[in-house]
Amino acid sequence: MTPWEGLAVFAAGAGAGTINVIVGSGTLITFPVLLAIGLPPVTANVSNTLGLVPGSISGAIGYRRELADQRRRLLRLGTAALLGGLLGAVLLTRLPKGAFDAIVPVLILLALVLVVIQPRVARAVAARGGKVADPDGSPLLVAGIFLTGIYGGYFGAAQGVLMLALMGMLLRDDLQRMNAVKNVLALIVNAVAAVFFMFTASMNWLAALLIAVGSALGGLVGAKVGRRLPPVALRALIVVVGLAAVTKLLLA
Repeated sequence: MTPWEGLAVFAAGAGAGTINVIVGSGTLITFPVLLAIGLPPVTANVSNTLGLVPGSISGAIGYRRELADQRRRLLRLGTAALLGGLLGAVLLTRLPKGAFDAIVPVLILLALVLVVIQPRVARAVAARGGKVADPDGSPLLVAGIFLTGIYGGYFGAAQGVLMLALMGMLLRDDLQRMNAVKNVLALIVNAVAAVFFMFTASMNWLAALLIAVGSALGGLVGAKVGRRLPPVALRALIVVVGLAAVTKLLLA
């Protein structure tokens, strides 16, 4: 990795850490950069998963006030996220490499669609308002978080958008409180998958370290000032790099 490539990976990690806290889908920033510097897709994916963990930690810390009285909800949904993330990581290492190459472009395109429609979901959630209908999450929400965890452990782009959409449809609560929960659930998925990958998959440790440092800084930025950033610009950037990743994978 050249110094310029290292700088690009670090910058991508910082951008991903910021975007993950605000919206989700930071993987659509880091994954194409890792492909561009020549990493194989699976190696890029597992290195990225490990690298984004510190960003999830700093984002969760930044939202600690919104998490203050959500312990039971986090325990219930977090267990589902952990089990789903572990299963997704197992599937990534057990399925043939060709399966990843075929599935990931579809997952990226799905993630891009979710990123584009996320504002409508947010507005619908805000319009509902009211008290929490089921503070700990219904069985349907738990099942949805489990399935999203599988997706996150396998690839993970826009898993936060999926989690927010599910909670928005199946809970009645403030959007920022749900975003705080989303950050913790994404952290759980990424962390359990990363630990599994450390012992079972080929990791590029330098790339993971650069993303980790960048994402940790980006997570702090996202938690403190990210709400002031123009969301339209962020989503446009995500769509552009996501389409670049799809093109790279299909032409490889």
